Amino acid sequence: MKNTPKTTTSPRKILVTGGGGFIGKAIVKRLVDQGDHVYSFSRKYYKDLDRLQVEQIQGDIADKSAMNKAVRGMEIVFHTAARPGVWGSYKSFYLPNVIGTQNVIDACLKHNVSNLIHTSSPSVIFDGSDMEGVDESVPYPDHYLAHYPKTKAMAEKAVKNISAEIGTVCLRPHLVWGPGDNHLVPRVLARGKAGRLMQVGNGLNKVDVTYIDNAADAHILAAEKLAQKPDLSGKVYFITQDDPIPLWDMVNAILKAGGITPVKRSVSTRTAYLLGACFEFLYKACHIQKEPPMTRFVAEELAKAHWFNISAAKKDLGYIPKVSTQEGLKKLKTWLDTL
Repeated sequence: MKNTPKTTTSPRKILVTGGGGFIGKAIVKRLVDQGDHVYSFSRKYYKDLDRLQVEQIQGDIADKSAMNKAVRGMEIVFHTAARPGVWGSYKSFYLPNVIGTQNVIDACLKHNVSNLIHTSSPSVIFDGSDMEGVDESVPYPDHYLAHYPKTKAMAEKAVKNISAEIGTVCLRPHLVWGPGDNHLVPRVLARGKAGRLMQVGNGLNKVDVTYIDNAADAHILAAEKLAQKPDLSGKVYFITQDDPIPLWDMVNAILKAGGITPVKRSVSTRTAYLLGACFEFLYKACHIQKEPPMTRFVAEELAKAHWFNISAAKKDLGYIPKVSTQEGLKKLKTWLDTL
């Protein structure tokens, strides 16, 4: 039986796990602007959140007791905290992404939280094939080439499984980028500057991306619509710009915003995949912690199409990407110029 939404006056008490992260901070800012009483749960302390007068709770999401204390008294929880990346031990992904999410779930159930908005990823359904215009009906694959998508799929399933007890919505924003990005953009720029970027495949594969402000909008809309329509509980939604772009055009656009020359070298998909397999074997055998130059998962992501049908998000959530990719790139350049 779902928890009955609490009838309280604003400001609402809302917790954002990973509130100091890229997506988490964007959500926090929106909630603060709405006048909500916002709390952030993160391992670190963030001066930016302090300036926003956000109450910061420091702790490890894999610590069940710490999570219980953080969730107590909250009306809504936005769960964005996770370990991203393509390299590392299974345990290093399993603890935050699976155990951490289960701790959030258990705390929400224990403390009668009304609604839980979970940040997932389209990678949970990526099976290595081209995905063009697919919707949320695509099943989870039987096998994953990296620990991140596998553990994020486990987390998403766990959240969906409690949708009869509390309101839940899982969002799958794809390749989120923009000012303040601490993952995708820095990664592209660092590799481009070092001359370590090579086009994989023919360069025609289209992908979806998501500007950070649009990703934050989707989370706020999900909470609003779920409160109005409890029957949305358990739903999963792809979130994108709704404007697929050739992957390497996007990579080069990010490089241009950072004042770096475009990618000129290329390698076949098969070669990149075989190189990834070799690097994975060598790095594991030699216990090298640093990420390899290539992995099988990255090779397939860089060579295959992955763009999605967001009709469900438009219909159920009223989601429309307000910031276009071109406008977002201008904002990104302005931000990079200040660094």
